[in-house]
Amino acid sequence: MDWLQNIEWMSLIKSFVVGGLICVIGQILIDKTKLTPARILVLFVTTGAILGGLGIYQYLVDFAGAGATVPLTGFGNNLAKGAIKAVKEYGIIGAFTGGVTAAAGGISAAVFFGYIASLISKPKMKKQ
Repeated sequence: MDWLQNIEWMSLIKSFVVGGLICVIGQILIDKTKLTPARILVLFVTTGAILGGLGIYQYLVDFAGAGATVPLTGFGNNLAKGAIKAVKEYGIIGAFTGGVTAAAGGISAAVFFGYIASLISKPKMKKQ
């Protein structure tokens, strides 16, 4: 039980609350708008990329850790950080390659687990 004493409980709480709030926003958008889940996904990734490009999202990452990096907004932030870094190293071509390079692990996992989910579920269209 010594491992319980080594856990940073406040970090876990902050991560849970911030990640939960991001999910709550997504759920409200699903329930209260006619936006499809795909459009909400794009909205979250784009928001994360914009906030990451402006340097604002890093404050949320510093505060909440995985609560900010795991949701889709964190993926957008990772794309923006990778593109900015690659532009500094390789010039304008880095704007096109840096984001994908930085997010390659997340992209691979999304494709793999999306495929597995498609095999075991029956998706339905949202009623207009």
